[in-house]
Amino acid sequence: MTRAEIKTVLVLTYADVLQKHTLQMAAALSYYFVLSLFPALILLSALATYLPIPGLFNQVLSFMGACLPADAMSLVRGVLADIITPNRGALLSFGILGTLWTVSSGFAATIEALDIAYGIGDDRPFWKTRPLAVALALMTGALLLIALCVMIVGPNFGEWLAGKVYLSALFVRSWPYIHWAIAITFAILSVEILYLFAPKAKQRFLTIVPGSAVAVGCWIVLSHLLGIYFRHFGTFNKTYGTLGAAIVLMVWLYWTGFGLLVGAELNAELAKQRARGKPVLDGG
Repeated sequence: MTRAEIKTVLVLTYADVLQKHTLQMAAALSYYFVLSLFPALILLSALATYLPIPGLFNQVLSFMGACLPADAMSLVRGVLADIITPNRGALLSFGILGTLWTVSSGFAATIEALDIAYGIGDDRPFWKTRPLAVALALMTGALLLIALCVMIVGPNFGEWLAGKVYLSALFVRSWPYIHWAIAITFAILSVEILYLFAPKAKQRFLTIVPGSAVAVGCWIVLSHLLGIYFRHFGTFNKTYGTLGAAIVLMVWLYWTGFGLLVGAELNAELAKQRARGKPVLDGG
């Protein structure tokens, strides 16, 4: 693809972001993400006790704390403490099915939002889309959990692993970069799974890599910038009082949804460029 074609794709993607009301769709997704976030963390807390990494759930929350302002994380920890502590033994009973169903609500909304981003209609009935949402929740959750585990073991894991299996010193020096690459790769794969299966569009795995990379890159950059803003400039607590922490969380999830939709818009425009005027994304 030439430089002129890349510029055309970017311009058309920007136009689609405006025409398809992507900012408004991201706001709607943030609402569903809030409904899904706490059940997802509750489910993770129940499953973490069976995984071989000690203190995994607390480390996941600490990792979230690097992306979210302290007030928002205090809200998250407070809600989880009220729910998990008295009910930890029952979380893996039949209640897990209801929790998983609630988690899937965010993915059900994402399916609809991605259909709009791709500009296609979706006549799939509820009994097809909701199980798909549950499956997407499980698949993307597993990939993101792997990414988090790689980040949690940290840069010193390479030295420990080299001592166990006699790897070279080059591997030890490279591991701090390798573990970032692995984590980002699995994060991109999780977005790829969403783009590949959520919208009713015929796509190939490799063709949606650009949009997935853009979505993850947007999320990383926006999370970092929001963290700086909330720590040094934001005054949500003064303006909204006790609601400030919840609003901060919603803002973070809003830009998360925005990055996801922008990546989908980019993939749709790239598909149109490849099709050269032919019908682009045949929903079949």
